[in-house]
Amino acid sequence: MTNATLALKGIHKVFGGVVAIENFSLDLYPGEIVALVGDNGAGKSTLIKIVSGVHRPTSGSIRLDGRETSFADASGAREAGIEVVYQDLALADQQPVYMNMFLGRELTKGPLGLLDKRKMMEDTQTLVDELDVRIPSARATIRDLSGGQRQGIAIARATHWASKLILLDEPTAALGVAETARVEELVLSLRARNIAILIVSHSLDQVFRLSDRVCVLRRGQQIGVRETAKTDKNEIIAMITGLQT
Repeated sequence: MTNATLALKGIHKVFGGVVAIENFSLDLYPGEIVALVGDNGAGKSTLIKIVSGVHRPTSGSIRLDGRETSFADASGAREAGIEVVYQDLALADQQPVYMNMFLGRELTKGPLGLLDKRKMMEDTQTLVDELDVRIPSARATIRDLSGGQRQGIAIARATHWASKLILLDEPTAALGVAETARVEELVLSLRARNIAILIVSHSLDQVFRLSDRVCVLRRGQQIGVRETAKTDKNEIIAMITGLQT
């Protein structure tokens, strides 16, 4: 059997005297999309921040490809092959697409360490073409792109740098119907790259379109995990609201 890309076991997180996450366990496998759902305050964002190195768990273990690991900060998680796409995208509006693709990890050349803009442009154009992110060119300025195009760039950037796992936090919350459909196509295409994906979404329609499994959180507690094909919205809603445990 394929080893889990990410294995969380007994994750517990306390802020002061408040329990944010209690005894959470989940395995994610290569090429699998798992949706994390729950009401506001359920602990979804805290869990994303634990996996991405922003928060350290109070107790519990994190394994990547079978090896127990811990991250001192978010850069440690990135070095391990984990990338996050947040709602605010963390894009530099005044910069071109190719500079955003390599933001903080710019390619340089020569003894003076000059920016290798040509290489960054070429690599960016190749990736957006592969993923069918429809933008005018790698030279386009981020502020001139639509919301869907910006989201596509953020996901493409994560895809470029992630070797293990991509975390998507409400990737289409601010998009219209057509742009949401394009972003969903992009997310589904990542399966072929054998990257594990954990997606937080408030839209159960989206969850059922994209995910292989659904994990439900309520008030920091893991209520259950269901195979998407073997459940329905009514069961998931009941788990979210407490009508079913």
